[in-house]
Amino acid sequence: MTTSSWVPGAAGSGYDVDHLPYAVFTTAEDDEPRVGVRIGGLVLDVAPVAAAEMLDVAALFEQPTLNPLMAAGPQVWASVRTWLTQLLTDEAERELVEPHLVALDEVTTRLGFEVADYVDFLCGKQHAENAGRIFRPDSEPLGANFTSLPIGYHGRAGTVVVTGTPIARPSGQRPSREGPTFGPTRRLDLEAELGFVVGTPSATPVGTGALADHVFGVTLLNDWSARDIQAWESQPLGPFLGKSFGVSVSDWITPLAALEPAKVALPAQDPPPLDYLVVEDPRPGYDVEVEVILNGEVVSRPPYRVMYWSPAQMLAHLTSNGATLRTGDLFGSGTISGDEREQRGCLLELSWGGREPFTAGGVERSWLEDGDEVTLRATAPGASGGRIALGEVTGRIEPATSQR
Repeated sequence: MTTSSWVPGAAGSGYDVDHLPYAVFTTAEDDEPRVGVRIGGLVLDVAPVAAAEMLDVAALFEQPTLNPLMAAGPQVWASVRTWLTQLLTDEAERELVEPHLVALDEVTTRLGFEVADYVDFLCGKQHAENAGRIFRPDSEPLGANFTSLPIGYHGRAGTVVVTGTPIARPSGQRPSREGPTFGPTRRLDLEAELGFVVGTPSATPVGTGALADHVFGVTLLNDWSARDIQAWESQPLGPFLGKSFGVSVSDWITPLAALEPAKVALPAQDPPPLDYLVVEDPRPGYDVEVEVILNGEVVSRPPYRVMYWSPAQMLAHLTSNGATLRTGDLFGSGTISGDEREQRGCLLELSWGGREPFTAGGVERSWLEDGDEVTLRATAPGASGGRIALGEVTGRIEPATSQR
């Protein structure tokens, strides 16, 4: 069991030393972006402490992105985590560390890593089945290939934005009985997901046993979706403009190591996956409890533990054709949904394609309206016996920009 931190307010919180998420931040007094680590309600400015202790990797914390630290690899990640834990639990280190702790409300965070490539998967069986029933009510709800491979599409890295960034309502072609029209989406949606951030690159396929060798950390991810645009354009090549206008991620990246106590077995995979997707780890899934908050009200609680495909299998499939990994690659899990209505991770499912509106704020809702604010938050079991809290992701919907 991990010892709690001496930092006031950290012990027993979602940000004790069993978590230690990373961000890039500035302050009003110092506008040079650098790496910080959250402990309780404070941020440790790591660079000056590392310099004072003459760490070989001290320069990694002076950088304006996490990419150099992420590229340093798992041995460095582990040694830094051990060092930070010792600093924040040993009272003898307090005199050195305390002057470099900054209150959370005194820092400004930014997108912590430069996104290289972005891939989004469809790994939730419940979401896939629900979407199939909504879009293809007279056919089998689950695609024939779903249980054979983690389905995914290649998104646009340049549209990944940090929490708090407004999301403009996208425009595109929308289907109608009279033919397609162009204009703002009428069916704007959210998708509650986990995103996995790659640190160590690879020029060769990555096996299912090497997730921790390559993935630096985890972030909540909202893959905003324009369902009417998506439905019209997706045949036969899949998502494009209905997905490429915005993906929101947290400013805080949770180290993959912090989720070790949250590991769980996968649901039964039937038929058994092909050899390159077989996972020897008996607990390749993660018990992460997500909440979807619409205008301050919790409307759904999706459980990540029920996802059919694990992140190790996503990574193995992503690279199986020889596609390379780069530092800063981001891959999303796809919508997280459970068996119950209150566990559905998008409005498409919550409103059953708009045919069964749900109630939020005392008002019947189907899709996102201008001015709506969506927040994703999540917790997972921590090493201390409590729960760690992943960094939240928030976005507010703004009206569509004018089109010529």
